[in-house]
Amino acid sequence: MQLFYHPELEINTDQFIFPTDESRHISKVLRKKSGDILRITNGQGIIFEAEILIPDHKKCTAKIISKTQILPKPYQLHMVVAPTKLNDRFEWFLEKATEIGVHEITPVICDHSERKIIKMDRMEKVIQSAMKQSLQAYLPKLNAAIPLKEFISQPKNGELYIAHCEEDKKKELSHIAATKKNTTILIGPEGDFSPEEILLALENGFQAVALGNTRLRTETAAIVACTAMAIINL
Repeated sequence: MQLFYHPELEINTDQFIFPTDESRHISKVLRKKSGDILRITNGQGIIFEAEILIPDHKKCTAKIISKTQILPKPYQLHMVVAPTKLNDRFEWFLEKATEIGVHEITPVICDHSERKIIKMDRMEKVIQSAMKQSLQAYLPKLNAAIPLKEFISQPKNGELYIAHCEEDKKKELSHIAATKKNTTILIGPEGDFSPEEILLALENGFQAVALGNTRLRTETAAIVACTAMAIINL
C-alpha cells in the first residue's frame, strides 16, 4: 500500500494535478496508468482515493472518488529538540518521530549547540517522506529554529517537561506523564543544557524528567520520549 501527499487537496476537491515530483514518481517510477487508484493525504487528516486520468510525468491528473476523515490522536506531542552536530542524526530523529507519532517539532539553539544553521527544506522533505511511508494522514508541523530562551519565554499550555543530564531528583517521564494531554518536551544538545537554561525552564513551569538510567544521544533521547508518550497513550 502506498500513500501520496498533496497539501492543496480539500474536502470539496474533485479533480487535481499532482506536483511535478509526484507526477514523475507516479508515471516514471511506479509506471501507473489511467484507471489506477491512488491513496493521497493532504496532511490535515483526510485520506483521498483518486483515479488517474492522465499519467503524465509532468502533470499527472486524477479525480477524487472517495474521501475519509481520520480522527486526530487524543493528545498533542510537541518535541523541542536541539539539532545535532551531524545532520543525518537529526534527520533520523525527524523520520522516526514522524513514524511513531509526533505533532509538532521545534529545533532550538542552545548555549552548547554546535549546529545553529538548519536546512528547513530538507527537513520538511524527510518528514513528508516518513508520513507517507508510515501511512499517516497528519503531517507534523515543523517550526523554524529558535533560541531556547526565546522559546521558553513564549506562552505555552499543557504538560511541560525538560530532559537534562544534570544530577538531580528526576522522575521517569513514562511514570508521570499524563495521558490525553498536550505535552511539550525539551531535549538538549550533545553538551546538554547549560545550568542557566535548566533553571530558566524550571522557573517557567517545566518539570525535569529522566529517560532511563543511561546517558543517551540527543536524537536517541528524543525518540525515547516520543515512544514513551505513544505507549502511555495507546
